[in-house]
Amino acid sequence: MGFWGAALFPVNGMIGAGIFALPAIMVAAVGNFAPWMMLFGALLILPLTFVFAQLATRFDSHGGPVLYAHAAFGPFAGFQSGWTRYSSGVVAVAANTQVAIAYIAVLFPVLDDPLLRAIAVVGFIVFTTAVNLVGMRTSVGTLGVMTAVKLVPLAVLIVIGLLTRDPVVGFSLPEFTEFESVVLLTFYAYMAFENGTFPAGELRDPKRTIPLALITTLAAVALFYMLVIWAYLAIAPQVGGEESALAAAAGELMGQAGVIAISVAAAFSIGANTLSGGIVTPRMTFGMAEQGTLPRAFAHVSQRFQTPDVSILFYGGAAILFSLWAGFATLAVASTLSRLVMYLLSALALPVLQHREERQAAWWHLPLALLAAASTIWVASQASIAAYQMLGLILIVGTGLYFFAARGEPLKHGA
Repeated sequence: MGFWGAALFPVNGMIGAGIFALPAIMVAAVGNFAPWMMLFGALLILPLTFVFAQLATRFDSHGGPVLYAHAAFGPFAGFQSGWTRYSSGVVAVAANTQVAIAYIAVLFPVLDDPLLRAIAVVGFIVFTTAVNLVGMRTSVGTLGVMTAVKLVPLAVLIVIGLLTRDPVVGFSLPEFTEFESVVLLTFYAYMAFENGTFPAGELRDPKRTIPLALITTLAAVALFYMLVIWAYLAIAPQVGGEESALAAAAGELMGQAGVIAISVAAAFSIGANTLSGGIVTPRMTFGMAEQGTLPRAFAHVSQRFQTPDVSILFYGGAAILFSLWAGFATLAVASTLSRLVMYLLSALALPVLQHREERQAAWWHLPLALLAAASTIWVASQASIAAYQMLGLILIVGTGLYFFAARGEPLKHGA
């Protein structure tokens, strides 16, 4: 798999459900400054992106940030980096699949029945798990089709909206309190940019491909977010309903056909996000098993499909259980905070690893890593007490698994 395949993972990680809800939220909060807020969010997460790009040049096997923290701080830190990110990913799949089926229910009201909706959720997770199991090429091919389905209607909305309506392009600075209230949303919009680092073992020339994919996709997604919000401002910024804002705007522009197109795009967007997570996240448990911090069974590779089958099946099964558990949504409160643990460990890993190397690193690497760590800590400081309590529970469970199940010798050290 080359650059375009690798780029699909961060694109679908960053463009999921948020792009269909953020326009109304951002416009309501900061008016015509909303597109520039998305640019600010991209700049806020850019230091982390550069850190991951630099770290990716040092590794060519599965695991991404699991490998980075392991190499810098040892197996326990590597495990916690992977475990917190993995916990966030599993819950996100369960939650996003519920939302995807809810969008489909708008077009097929029969899915409003709780039993049929639960069956549809399970069926969708089973489908994405099966696609992931049969091979990376099949998974990426399916993901490419789903990406096109979700992006084309949005692109049409952008073009028609900006060509037929007067875009409200301005630069009115918002009040600081308003700015602060939505700046975290802009940061969250770009989370999962790191998805391109997880399947490094199945990429061509990963040390070159991954950095290029991370930087270019962040820039492209930031521009896409800005254009979507500008189109929303041009069409109907007064329409209500945060979740259906773009569908309502499309209805203003193209009637019922526009509503259907955007609703389908939303379902496919979340579906592609789920499929992308199902591709990259099991590679984390695979990498952790290689390092000896999870049972070796998770490092098993299918002889027929050459995929980490045990990790993929475990991931799909866990997502199904969460989707059927009524209380699973409470875990989603801490999912972003959990991911910040991984970001912080990765940001700190770069200067540590460079200090051990004989070759001299570029002068700007250290301040960039410190800036990435500082921005991560600042974002984490905005989380609620309840989120920290849930993070504590996740860390306790992970620590128990580490000492109970990960006692064997590592299969190899990927560095």
